Amino acid sequence: MANANVRVRFCPSPTGNPHVGLVRTALFNWAFARHHGGTLVFRIEDTDAARDSEESYEQLLDAMRWLGLDWDEGPEVGGPHAPYRQSQRMDLYKDVAAKLLEAGHAYYCYCTTEELDERREAARAAGRPSGYDGTCRELSAEQKEAYEREGREPIVRFRMPDEPITFTDLVRGELTFTPENVPDYGIVRANGAPLYTLVNPVDDALMEITHVLRGEDLLSSTPRQIALYKALAEIGVGNGTTPSFGHLPYVMGEGNKKLSKRDPQSSLNLYRERGFLREGLLNYLSLLGWSLSADQDIFTIDEMVAAFDIKDVNANPARFDLKKCEAINADHIRRLDVKAFTEACEPWLTAPHANWAPANFDRAAWEAIAPHAQTRLTVLSDITANVDFLFLDEPVEDEASWTKAMKEGSDALLRTAREKLAAAEWNADALKAAVVAAGEEHGLKLGKAQAPVRVAVTGRTVGLPLFESLEVLGRERTLTRVDAALAKLAG
Repeated sequence: MANANVRVRFCPSPTGNPHVGLVRTALFNWAFARHHGGTLVFRIEDTDAARDSEESYEQLLDAMRWLGLDWDEGPEVGGPHAPYRQSQRMDLYKDVAAKLLEAGHAYYCYCTTEELDERREAARAAGRPSGYDGTCRELSAEQKEAYEREGREPIVRFRMPDEPITFTDLVRGELTFTPENVPDYGIVRANGAPLYTLVNPVDDALMEITHVLRGEDLLSSTPRQIALYKALAEIGVGNGTTPSFGHLPYVMGEGNKKLSKRDPQSSLNLYRERGFLREGLLNYLSLLGWSLSADQDIFTIDEMVAAFDIKDVNANPARFDLKKCEAINADHIRRLDVKAFTEACEPWLTAPHANWAPANFDRAAWEAIAPHAQTRLTVLSDITANVDFLFLDEPVEDEASWTKAMKEGSDALLRTAREKLAAAEWNADALKAAVVAAGEEHGLKLGKAQAPVRVAVTGRTVGLPLFESLEVLGRERTLTRVDAALAKLAG
């Protein structure tokens, strides 16, 4: 059921290149918002100056545009809760932290890193939870003064309630966290810089986010955030409501390990550079935890939006399968009308992808061969090697293909084929009949008869349909290449 009050957010940190797990999160939030006629807030969590970069920020915006995941509030769009970059909201977080301290929801913690490590190790050795033990929870004014005279600089720590926290996860059902497993946690560093644990819930509250759909790796922090939402409501920050949470399943890579940024196949840039269609990539990524139906893997983005329900997301880890991703993309390529396919391929038919001179590109030849190429591609970048024989002065030199195709007697076959091709009408059916006839004279079936012709003309043993290719290449160029192959065999 549509609900225009739905407000979700996609809030990446601008660190490194966008990866497919991040895109899956963006996609599910976008589809949820669009399904309900709600609002997608695009927020940049850039409070970590040591790791965040402007280059990564620009890449995030570019990736969202390329994928067609438009946002309703955020950078370049604006909105009632601007600014949408956390680095521009620091005074706000400082004010909220002060109010939490004043209301007793937070306190100063003077424990040093060494003391915390020592106590954690002792707790682990004794079989107890190793989270913060509450040492600074109830310090007297004298104890605080003594710590400050020592030169200790405190962090601000949030005071968790001494009671279980239960919530209903939209993907996983009802979950309960007990106090010993969710200890007090830091929200402001000793240098005054706010931590993710503070700024994320504060912005959710102020931006009136209704649903938080995020990765399973953040599940353990949810009870902390729920407690903080309640405290924020008590001090008058936000509208007093707590978002509903849905934690999306892990995306797994090789060897049952979570797909990480270091895995080559995780980089979104890889898919753009190889020429994946946005529709194909998004279709596959939507299957990492969700499906349109049990027997339909291929669908449009509009079909996904119409059907998407967060309650249908599977809690089990989803394995990233590059081969399946490629197969789905190939299906989407075949679904394009020929004009759209022709236009989509053109970036790969010019520099720097193409290895032929710009003046050699023949648009009419490309448009004639395009329908035959469309059924053969997995990704758009495959087109370059498939059609280079049309635009190069000579076919590529592939010695492995030459050795495989040019067996004993290939010269005799090629001479017969050349004679019959020269006499044939120049259309695919007549050219096929010519090579069939040449093969019959030498006791060869079409498959073996056409192999030397293909390598002579295109340089490769595999490629687009041969006779349609010869038709587009033209009589003169075809015969010239067969002559060159005969000369090479004679030499």
